[in-house]
Parts: sequence; C-alpha cells; structure tokens
Amino acid sequence: MNAQTDPSDLLQEPHSLVRLVLLVDDSRLQRRILRASLERWGYEVVECGTAEEALEICRDRPVDLIISDWMMPGMNGPEFCQAFRDLPRDSYGYFILLTSKSETGEMVHGLDVGADEFLTKPVNANELRARIASGERILRMEHQLREQNRIMRSTLSELRSLYDAIDRDLVEARKLQQSLVRERFRRFGSSDVSLMLRPCGHIGGDLVGFFPAGEGQLGLFSIDVSGHGISSAMVTARLAGFLTSSSAEQNLAIVQQPDGRIRARPPEEVAADLNRLFLQELDTEHYFTLLLAHVALDSGHMRFVQAGHPYPAVQRADGTVEYLGKGGLPIGLIPDAEFESGEVTLGPGDRVLFSSDGITECAAPSDEQLGEEGLARILRENAGIRGEAFFDALLADLTKYAGGADFPDDISAVLFEFR
Repeated sequence: MNAQTDPSDLLQEPHSLVRLVLLVDDSRLQRRILRASLERWGYEVVECGTAEEALEICRDRPVDLIISDWMMPGMNGPEFCQAFRDLPRDSYGYFILLTSKSETGEMVHGLDVGADEFLTKPVNANELRARIASGERILRMEHQLREQNRIMRSTLSELRSLYDAIDRDLVEARKLQQSLVRERFRRFGSSDVSLMLRPCGHIGGDLVGFFPAGEGQLGLFSIDVSGHGISSAMVTARLAGFLTSSSAEQNLAIVQQPDGRIRARPPEEVAADLNRLFLQELDTEHYFTLLLAHVALDSGHMRFVQAGHPYPAVQRADGTVEYLGKGGLPIGLIPDAEFESGEVTLGPGDRVLFSSDGITECAAPSDEQLGEEGLARILRENAGIRGEAFFDALLADLTKYAGGADFPDDISAVLFEFR
C-alpha cells in the first residue's frame, strides 16, 4: 500500500471477503461504539459479551473477522483465540485482539495463540479501518490460494483420469507389441531358437524374431530402436512388417526364385535396403541397430550383418565365449551407408546369443556396467542351461547385478542353439 492510499479505499473494493464481523467484549458500550463504525462501513455485525458465547456463534456461522477484548470474565481473549483456531473451518478467520496491554511478552503470547493484529483501547476508528484493510488482504490471498488449490485438485483429478486411460491403452499396446513375437521357442530339427523381449516400460523399442529363409535356412534378427516409449514402439511395429513374414513379398530378407523356392538374401544387402527405406519413408528422428543372420541348419554356417548392435556372442560346446563382428553403422543415420557381413560356423553343442545393449549396459548400484566380459561370465556360469530356462537365469543374474528388476532399458535377446 503506497503512502497516498487511504485504507478505506481497500474496503470499497468489490467482492469484499470480510462479510461477517464478530464483536466480543464484556463492555456493552464498547461493543456499541465499534458496531456503529463497522455497520457504517458496510459490514454485517454480530456481538456477544463472553468468549463462550462467541465460540457457539463461530460454530454456527462462517465468521470472517473477529474483534475480541483481551480481558473478559471466564475465558479471556487469548484463550478464546486459541479455541477459535482449533475449530474446523473451510477458510481462514482474521482475529484482532483489543488490549490495554503494551508489554512485549503479552503481545508475543497473543501471536503464539493465533492473533493476527492488536489494537489498543480506546480504539481509533482510522486505525481500526487500517487493521481491517490488512485483514482483507490476508483473506483475499487465502481465498486465492484456496481457489488455486481447488483448480489444482480438479486438474490433478482430470490428469489422473487421462493417465488411467493412457495406462489402459498402453497395457493393450504392450499386448499388441508382445504379439509381434508370436513364438518364444521353436525347435528346427535338432536346433533350438529362444526369444526374450522385456520392455523397461509398458512398451519399448526392441524387437526380436526368426523366419524361414529357404530350404534348410533360418533367419534370426535382433533390433533396438533408439529411445523408449510409444514412438519407438511404433517404429518397431513398422520394422516388424519388413522382417517377420514368411512371404518374400513382405520380408526384405528373403526372395522368391523363378522356380518358386525361397532363398535368403545377403544380410548386408538387407541392411542397406532397410537404411534406404527408413530414411525415405519414415520421417522420424529415430534410428535403430540391427543384427540379422542366416543360419544353415545342416552345417551350422551363419552369415550375419552387425549394424551398430552389440556384438553377437558365440559360446562353444566347451563353454568358452567369443565375440564376433566389427560394429558397423546404425540404420537410419547416414544415406547410402555400406554394411559388411561376417561369417562363423557353429559346431555341435555351440550356441550364439544376440543381445540388446540393455543387457551389456545394465548397471550395478556403483554405476559399473555389466559389459561384454560380464555377459560372457553369465554365459559360462549358465553353460548347462538351455532354451527359455537360460533367459530366466540371465534375468535373475541381471537382477542380482543391478540390485533390482527395474532395468532402465529394454532387455531383449535371441538364443540359437546348434545341436
């Protein structure tokens, strides 16, 4: 309030929050004097001579402002103030104590029990109006805070409803994404393929799978789209259409020959085509890493392309582990990127693991990542465990290493075991 502002100007503002004033004083004359001023200023006034009677009024009516004498028979002003503060109320009540006391200790006691202002008898009308103006400002701020809290609660309730709706949709989306991996285990002759897909949230950006790649040939792939959540999951769904089908018309990794038979395309050519299609057809900031392999089920010969994906791990029948590949560029970053293929021959009892970086980058509480050596150790320790049971053991070891099962990234893998 600046120096030129008359306190009465504040009282003339529309929508005054001080509507009902309660006068409490055992002096009828004092009440009459104060009441005359308050009613002249436009307030509704009720009065009483004791604090006990005043408390009954406060229980029955929404009193906005109280002007109470300090010294009264029975309950005194500070005791009344404390009892008033203990009443359940929806809004704040401004409390002014009338006193002939000027000692600091008495004033401190009044503040301790909840008084907002003090007026010294005899009461000056202009000073009273100034105190009420101060109370009006406090009540206005309190009213604004209550209104803002009401709006906030309403907004939070709406957000909760929206969140619940989105959460239900994401649960359904998770089911749909998991359905992209139609089979988690299949036996091909004497060889086995096992798949693991575990998003860190409802849905994620990883995808694993296998497909027939011609007579005696099996295709395997592991994909990790950058980022997490809905947009990454939508990209994986689009990529699933390029690789999961057994039809050459829908699967980029196989081609139909003139005699009608299916054969596998060189995986490095498939990676180049995916890079071109991704950059041309998908207007997105995402990219993805890929491991794509074709395995001859009779000889164990595997040809693969590694496009920015973690190195494939080959575990020999004697338990030793070796990593293959040269890294390569992710797909969807550089136009006309070139990709190189690699080859390996699996012997009886060997197996190969394609894993996402959610496994090798799994961090311990000390922030140390598992890394390739940590994954190799898990492979060696679980060398005798096969198929989906191996993935159960792998997740148990990862949980132990990370100190909990809330992994920060998607966990996915393909395990091919050549018998």
